[in-house]
Amino acid sequence: MSAAEFQKLAALFPDEVITHSYVQDIQLPGSAGTFALITLDNGLDHSKPTTLGPNTLVELGGVLENLKERASRGEIVGVGVTGKPYFLVAGADLSAVKTLKEREHGLWMAQLGHAVYSTLADLGVPSFSFINGLALGGGLEIALQSTYRTVSTGAGALALPEAFIGLVPGWGGVYILPRLIGPENAVKVMIENPLSNNRTLTGPQAFELGVADAMFEPADFVEQSLAWAARVISGEVTPERKNAVDAGDEEVAGRWAAAVSAGRAFVESKTSNASPAPGKVLDVMEANRTMTQQESAELECQTLAGLMQTDEFRSTVYAFLDLVQKRSKRPAGAPDRKLARPVTKIGVVGAGLMASQLALLFARQLKVPVVMTDIDQARVDKGVGYVHAEVDKMLAKKRIKPDAANRTKALVTGSVSKEAFSDADFVIEAVFEELHIKKQVFAEVEAIVSPECILATNTSSLSVTAMAEDLKHPERLVGFHFFNPVAVMPLLEIVRAPKTDDAVLATAFELAKGLKKTAVLVKDAAAFVVNRILLRLMGEVIAAFDEGTPAEVADSALRPMGLPMSPFTLSAMVGLPVAQHVQESLHAAFGDRFPVSQNLQKLIDNGVKSLWAPGPDGTPVIPAETLALMSFGNTPSTGEEVLRRTQDALAEEIGLMLEEGVVAGPEDIDLCVIMGAGWPMFLGGITPYLDRVGASERVNGKRFLAPGVASAPA
Repeated sequence: MSAAEFQKLAALFPDEVITHSYVQDIQLPGSAGTFALITLDNGLDHSKPTTLGPNTLVELGGVLENLKERASRGEIVGVGVTGKPYFLVAGADLSAVKTLKEREHGLWMAQLGHAVYSTLADLGVPSFSFINGLALGGGLEIALQSTYRTVSTGAGALALPEAFIGLVPGWGGVYILPRLIGPENAVKVMIENPLSNNRTLTGPQAFELGVADAMFEPADFVEQSLAWAARVISGEVTPERKNAVDAGDEEVAGRWAAAVSAGRAFVESKTSNASPAPGKVLDVMEANRTMTQQESAELECQTLAGLMQTDEFRSTVYAFLDLVQKRSKRPAGAPDRKLARPVTKIGVVGAGLMASQLALLFARQLKVPVVMTDIDQARVDKGVGYVHAEVDKMLAKKRIKPDAANRTKALVTGSVSKEAFSDADFVIEAVFEELHIKKQVFAEVEAIVSPECILATNTSSLSVTAMAEDLKHPERLVGFHFFNPVAVMPLLEIVRAPKTDDAVLATAFELAKGLKKTAVLVKDAAAFVVNRILLRLMGEVIAAFDEGTPAEVADSALRPMGLPMSPFTLSAMVGLPVAQHVQESLHAAFGDRFPVSQNLQKLIDNGVKSLWAPGPDGTPVIPAETLALMSFGNTPSTGEEVLRRTQDALAEEIGLMLEEGVVAGPEDIDLCVIMGAGWPMFLGGITPYLDRVGASERVNGKRFLAPGVASAPA
């Protein structure tokens, strides 16, 4: 089918932002002939990526069909595809794809991509893709369908992230990539990277794998690529593909099967097979080893059409597009940014691990002086030393240049006196999680700083309102809750107490933006959002364990949700004393919805740090000496009962949080658990999942989200 035959699909999207295909004839050096260069450009500024919607693909298909005719007449010797600055193409237009309600429409979209790309692959002359910047999904598949590829050393974010967003690389990538770079590397790119926080490749990494045949510097990338293309066309250069394989080879067949098997084990470990897409990627890859490319294309189209109708895909698009890409950029309830005050120096009270992480983040991202204080010089020196050591690690890994490393180190200093904060614009405390200690710290700091200096607390569960009670200027205090590890976790819960003023809040949001964090405005309520949800979840599982449910049943009961770690593993990572302390705070605030486990207290009293320990075969077990410290009830539950109990508890707690106005809406709850707890995109956060399994209606009598937002319309 030609691209023009898909006009009925394109007509469904009259408002699509079209990425146009601009063609320029270029005379190649060395008298190699006339070369047609297509530049993909949507006419928007360089912060807006190019995407592939139906109208875009129809236009590109028409351009390629015209170039194929020109090639047949001998008018051109080659065709190249590149993009506007910083982008080749960011992939399919998810805002368009998510509106495809009918399976048939999804099938048309898949078939349209193949119709266009097959023309690119069969022009009658060599085709080239010059990967000048970001190339994701269908954008990278354009390059894979070309005969040859170059990549810029400055190109970032090359990936096939479909397993992450609930699809398969369905425009030929799943067929071409394992043949081009080997099955093991293909599984890394299509499975391991997407399921590891959507990791991407740099230009040099893509070149090393063999995704690209040549690599050039950004300054004259297109010119160098054209010169290289001329040498290829004239026969002077024949690219070597060291990782390419013949799928029909017997030895490769064994490697292929092993790579698929390893991929399945990785998927199970990361998602508990709770999302269908990663398994489908491996199914198609496994099947297509013995297929023709056309046979694989048919399988890809059918698989894509099916996945587009799943709730997991709709939830992923909701989470990725509506929340992470859109809502996070415009935080609900944030004051006018024009009210924000300049911050030219930052103080950090404390020099422990959390405080040191904060100091490093502030200095590296905001590039302003940061001073840490603590009760003695040894602690201060240790904190500053931590920052310097972390900078040295980044330098050794070439993640930072020497000049930047020196500047960052110079910005971070320490003092045993809070007088060092006298000219600070923003002071944050990161001391022990006890209210009276934090109040004492703020009283001491307020006596030193200017009236305009903003005070912030990194508390994870204590009342910001209570901390502000004795301040002369309670309006200057704001909650600024980071998640550990600070450098990695994107979420920042910004807590507004009743007297926090708009200028303080606006400054907090601007700082969050400068720190490259996702900020969500939350009301001052015990444990705010993420910890309240996590502790309710952990509390239900631990309660079931205390009642007599076997440990392995209780801890694995939530596997169908595909969470990043089990409840017992999470409690060990947080630390049993810390988890218990927060649970006690929540119990004091909310009563029996947050029971305090006496068994955990016994473990803490005896210095036990984790329920689990490695057994003789390496699998986790609870040691006999740990079990001997505890006592259990005689009302065990099945895994299914624990799962349903936890679902209903979460639905209840989130319903109450929304009634209390802790956040502006369920979307902020979802954004918080995704960015602050690493919950998978395919859940859509948490509220779409609770809607999907019926817990929202069982407990609250209504769904959190309207049908069709992150699941199939009712």
